[in-house]
Order: sequence, then C-alpha cells, then structure tokens
Amino acid sequence: MPPKSKAAAAAAAAPVALEDLFSSLHRHIEAGDFSQAVKVADQVLKAAPGDEDAVRCKIVAHIKSDETDKALAAIRAAERLPIDLSYYKAYCYYRQNKLPEALELLRGQEETSAVLQLESQIFYRLGRMNDCMDCYEKLQKFKIDSMDLKINIIAALVAAGRASEVQATMKAQKIDLTTRALRDARSFELAYNSACTLIESKKYAEAKEQLDLAKRIGKEELMVEDYAEDEIEFELAPVSTQLAYVQQLQGQTQEAMGTYINMTKEKSADPSSRAVATTNLISLKGTKDAADNLRKLDRFIEKSTAPNQLQLVESLDFKLSPRQKEALYSARVLLLLHANKTEQAHELVSGLHGMFRDNVFPVLLQAAVHVREKKVQKAEEVLSKYAEKHPGNSKGVLLALAQIAANANHFQLAADSLAKIPDIQHMPATVATIVALKERLGDSTAAASVLDSAIQWWKNAMTEDNNKLDLFMREAATFKLSHGRDEEACLLYEELVKSHGSIEALAGLVTTSARTNLEKAEQYEKKLKPLPGLKGINVESLEKTSGARHVDVAQSINVEVTVDHKKKTKKRKRKPRYPKGFDPANPGPPPDPERWLPKRERSSYRPKRKDKRAQVRGAQGAVTREKHDTGTAATTSSSKAPASSSDPPKVSKSSRKRRSRGLRWQFLKLQQ
Repeated sequence: MPPKSKAAAAAAAAPVALEDLFSSLHRHIEAGDFSQAVKVADQVLKAAPGDEDAVRCKIVAHIKSDETDKALAAIRAAERLPIDLSYYKAYCYYRQNKLPEALELLRGQEETSAVLQLESQIFYRLGRMNDCMDCYEKLQKFKIDSMDLKINIIAALVAAGRASEVQATMKAQKIDLTTRALRDARSFELAYNSACTLIESKKYAEAKEQLDLAKRIGKEELMVEDYAEDEIEFELAPVSTQLAYVQQLQGQTQEAMGTYINMTKEKSADPSSRAVATTNLISLKGTKDAADNLRKLDRFIEKSTAPNQLQLVESLDFKLSPRQKEALYSARVLLLLHANKTEQAHELVSGLHGMFRDNVFPVLLQAAVHVREKKVQKAEEVLSKYAEKHPGNSKGVLLALAQIAANANHFQLAADSLAKIPDIQHMPATVATIVALKERLGDSTAAASVLDSAIQWWKNAMTEDNNKLDLFMREAATFKLSHGRDEEACLLYEELVKSHGSIEALAGLVTTSARTNLEKAEQYEKKLKPLPGLKGINVESLEKTSGARHVDVAQSINVEVTVDHKKKTKKRKRKPRYPKGFDPANPGPPPDPERWLPKRERSSYRPKRKDKRAQVRGAQGAVTREKHDTGTAATTSSSKAPASSSDPPKVSKSSRKRRSRGLRWQFLKLQQ
C-alpha cells in the first residue's frame, strides 16, 4: 500500500483541528472573552468558509463587545450565504437607536420568543405602549419564567398608563408586590418598578417605602461586588431621583431640591438621571433664574443636521422615555418664553412638530408662544384645527382653548370648547363654568338648559352619589329664581323637599311658592320649625311697615315683638391702658398741644437767619456790581409790570404740600 501524500494527510487532520477551534470558541464565549472569540471564529471561517455557526458566533461576539458597526459589517459580508441574519441585523439597529429600520426587518418573521421580546423593546422606546403590551401578551404562551421579562412587563404597563392592571398581571404570574415579599425576593429592579406603579396610583407613602427598599437592596448588592461609595451613588442615581420626585409630590420641596441639585453634578449620576433631575429642579424653581436654567438644559441638547431642529445628545436620545423627552423640551420652550426669546421658542416648537408628529404637546406649546406674543386669534386657530383633526385626543387642547378664549372675552368659543369634552360635561366645575359663560353672553335660556341637562344626566346615572344631584337642583332653583322662572324653581324645590326633606329647600319652596301658589306656600309653611326664643309677632304692625329699609337713629318703628330677656348684659368697664413707665399719680407736665403739627407751623418755630453779607470775590480792591445790577433789574421789571390786586397770590408747591399735611394732622388730632 503506497504511503499517503501530504495533501491527503492534511485533509484527514482538518476535521480534528476544526473541532479544536470550536472548543476554543466555546471556551472564550463562556469566559466572556469576546475579542478572542472573534479571532477564533475568523480561524474557523478560514478553515471552513461559510460555516453558519461560526458566522453567528462572530456576530454575537461583536454585539457582546458593543461593536455593532463591526457586527453589521460581518452581516453584510455573509449576505451571499443562505443564512437568515435579519434578527441580528434588527438587534444591531435597535442598539444604534434606528428603531423604524429594526421594526421593518422584524416584520413578517416568525413570532418566536426572541423576536417578540425584541419587538416589545422597540415598541417601548417608540412610545407605542399598547403594541408593546400586545407583544408581552403573546409571550405568555411560551411560559418564560424570567424575572427580567416580568420587570419589563411592569415597566410597560406603567408607561402605558395602565398601572391599575399591574397587581392583577403579577398575581397571574404568581409574584407578590408587597413590601415584605419584595424584601424576601431581593430584587432591586422589581422593587423599583413596583414603586413606579404606586406613584402612578398616587400612593406616595408606599412608593417611598419601596424605593427605600430598592436603594437598600441595590447598595448591599454593589457593596458585595466591591463598588466604591461614589460608584454606588452613581449606579443608584435613578432611585435617588425617583425618591426626590416622591418628596416633591408630597410637598417636601426643600429635600427634593437638595437631591436634584446633587444629581445635576457631572459625575454624581448617569446622563438620563441628570436630565430628569434638572427638568424637575426647573419645575420647582419656576421662573427664577431662567437664563441659568437654560444653560443647564443646553448641556443635554445639540443642534440637529436638519434646519430649525434640536435633538438630545446621543447618550440620552434612546435612554429617555417619550414622556421624559416631552417634559424636557417643554421646560426649554417655557424658559425661552420667560426669557423673552420668542424667536428661539418659535424655532424649537416648529422642530418639535416634526419630531413628535400628531402629538399634543407641541400644539399646546405653539399656542403658548402665540399667547405670549399677544396673538390670541392665532393660538385659537392652532388649537381648533388640532381638535377637529384629532377629536379623540383633544381634551387638553379643548381645555386650553376654553381658557384662552375666556381670557380674551370670547365667551361663545370658550363655552363651545367645554361642551365638546364628553367625560367632564356634567361635572360641577364644568357646568358652573358654562353657565357663567352663557350668562356673560346674556343667554339665560341656554344657561338654564345646561343645568337641566346636568340634572337629567345625574338622575339617569347609575351611581350612588346623590350629593351632586342635590347640588345641581339647588343651584338650578336659585338660578331660575333669580331669572324670573319662579314656577320652574318651585318645582325643583318641591322635588328636593319630597326626596330629602332639606330645611333649606323647604324654606326656598315656601319663599318661591308664595309668589306663584299661596295655598301651597301656606301648606308647606306649617312644616317649618319655629324659631327658638320667638314667642309672637304682631303681624298688623309688620304689615304697616314697608319692609326692610334704612332707619335713622332718631326714628323708631313700633313693632310689638315679645322676646324673653332674662338678664340684661352689663357693659364691663375696662381699666385704661397707660404707656410703659407712665405713673398716673405723677403724670408730669402736659404734652405739647402742637406736637402733631410740622415744625414750620408751630408757634415756637423760628426760621434760620440767612447771611445777607455780600461776598466779595476777586482781587483786593475790586468792585462787585452783581447785587447792584440785580437790584436795578428787579426795580426796572417791577416798574414795568405792576402787581394787580385781583390776581390771587402764587403759592409754591412745597408750601401747598405743607399746608395740606398740616390740615391732615389737625384732623387726626380732632378725631382722637
């Protein structure tokens, strides 16, 4: 048998070398040495070009090393191979915050657990919380027992405004969110997200308790991993910021402001926590230091390549939620308005319309800019157009439109705007505002119909809250009585008396029916309780009077009213109060009677004597002609213009002020 050639020997040895390479590749991946894993994967691909496992390992190693550009380059190099790498490409786009491109790549793919989890994360960043929750609901069939997944579900529910569903959802997942259970679970993220749920439910005390727990658990875990004190503070900055927010909601503004100021320092928190803390600090400070607050916000915003647009710095653009971005941009626009930089505010608002399409907050900001410029009609047009285009998402817009129109005395537009909000249509504050607006328009009939529709709605409403129905009926009766609708007011009072037996309603019914139906008034008058202490009234004497009128002290009306006076109250004499150190036995000399007058008007006043001696200036022996010339000129002018006896004497302003002041002091003295 002839010996094997070198080529044949190399071919026989190749499979063994490939197995060794894969073993080495697996070892590096398990150890987390991804740079070495990439090198070994290249060796495998050199030995076996197009190997699918080696290609996937190389791409994942690049992703794990945060080298998404190199991962995309490896994906492009493998495009000719019959391997579907669209999931990895979508994940790279997700990491680069190219969310629409990533979502497009996942469209049409099989809904595996990995694909659904990536889709849920993309929807979360895009702010499409309902789509995000749909993905999580589809993930339920895979029965994934992952704590990270459950934590993400809580975060998505809170962001979607469905915090009330968290307890039921977690109960189905067999997770207890009480403080005691969270303490036993030792999960920092779960405690934090559960606290966010409580904040949305306005349970601030419980939320603070769970945030303290999350901070304690996180600190213990980081101390075990040998983190330094400043590093622990940096890692737990989101919890500290959220704690300060809870303190702010509870009215502890000084404590919250101290935490926010500490968070705004460069190395004390991550960029997202610093941005949130800065925005909340500005909301606490209000309009103070607008220029300084603008400089703080400018650290998080950079100029975009598109004209008239701004964007957040790269580290924040995909870390902040849509609500947090809205708050940050809104704070900047309002600060620009308070700093009277309306042109910059216009530029920013126009850019926000492109960044947040069909969103409500750029429209409200644009209306605020127009109002600041006193262009109320433009603000009303902007809000009206949005309300017509998006009727289902225009509650805040209609409220803003009503306020702006009411301030501009456009009462009809304000009333129409409030009438377009169905869920608050029959609430007391809304009805009262619409009625007041209709009264301003002089349309009492329309105002009465608003009250009638509110009464009818509360009668038909399946609720046990009868207080609001009684309130509306009383107010409607009072309104109709004041506008001459006595019969309608009488019916309302009668209904109130029959349903609740209110004393106020009974008194109103007697008063109202006395104008329309005297028999009914007498019938219900008997149900009124007699006044205590009042035994009898001489009706004939009362009828002789013409009702209540102003009576002088000297006049008196003879009305025989017998009232029990058991004891006559005696006026207690009070001791006179003397100044400190005054002895009434030795009062000393009497005070000066002219002490209230100005010094110039007192009898003891002597004006200072002016020095009329001539002041000679110049060299010795010089003759001064100033006074002589002045006197001559005065004599000449007086001879030319003799004073008329009919002209009133001219009084200077200062003397008039002194005289009026003296009269005022004298008057005060006489009053004493």
